[in-house]
Amino acid sequence: MRHEKTQGLCEKDFRRLTGIQRKTFDKMADILKKAEEGKRRKGGHESKLSIEDKLLLTLEYLREYRTYFHIGQDYGVHETTAIRIHRWVEEVLIKEGTFSLPGKKALLESNIEYEIIQIDATESAVERPKKTGNATKSE
Repeated sequence: MRHEKTQGLCEKDFRRLTGIQRKTFDKMADILKKAEEGKRRKGGHESKLSIEDKLLLTLEYLREYRTYFHIGQDYGVHETTAIRIHRWVEEVLIKEGTFSLPGKKALLESNIEYEIIQIDATESAVERPKKTGNATKSE
């Protein structure tokens, strides 16, 4: 789904599709536009996708974990281009810092108490019928 098609969605449906609110999407798009301007000063050709489409491509991948091939087909780009777009969007948003998670030291220094629940998820053997000598021989 391209960005133009998402304009008609209500806030609830947009959140269902992307996993984020529209105002968060707009903030992310503004950050990416600034980074794109800096990137274009160095030269290069115009991108086939808009900034909003690049962000939507990344959010679709993170939300649905579809293959890059399928996402690339939806957006009309090659799968390696979809990979590059996803990596670029993530790198720009992480470097900017607004959407990054706190580090380990910040969590250790905070006064918030965390409750940890441990789940035993060990493997158990599956019971299967035993092979007998008669069943394996073909006559």
